[in-house]
Amino acid sequence: MRLFGAVLGVIVVSATAVLAWAGPGVAAEGEVIVFTTELEELGRYRNLPAGGCRRLPPTAHLLINLTDSKVFIHAGPFCLGPGVPVEPNRGWHAPPGGQSSFSTA
Repeated sequence: MRLFGAVLGVIVVSATAVLAWAGPGVAAEGEVIVFTTELEELGRYRNLPAGGCRRLPPTAHLLINLTDSKVFIHAGPFCLGPGVPVEPNRGWHAPPGGQSSFSTA
């Protein structure tokens, strides 16, 4: 029984240390701008929460990352799977098809 308590204590302390080290996500300060067409206004997404997912408009053509964090463009609408990283102060063409989304690091 003592061994079980000691092992459990080590697991709890380890988990607490990992969670404290990771810390909460920080919002991406700045904005992500999405260009669609010449006939539509620019999409502006300001101060996005870390890990947040946004669906791109169906006519999205270009995403410009003016935040202080990486932004990831995903081929599907729900930010599932890996995404193409867009570094701060860079842009990237949105995948065709109108089913894209983006998330923040």
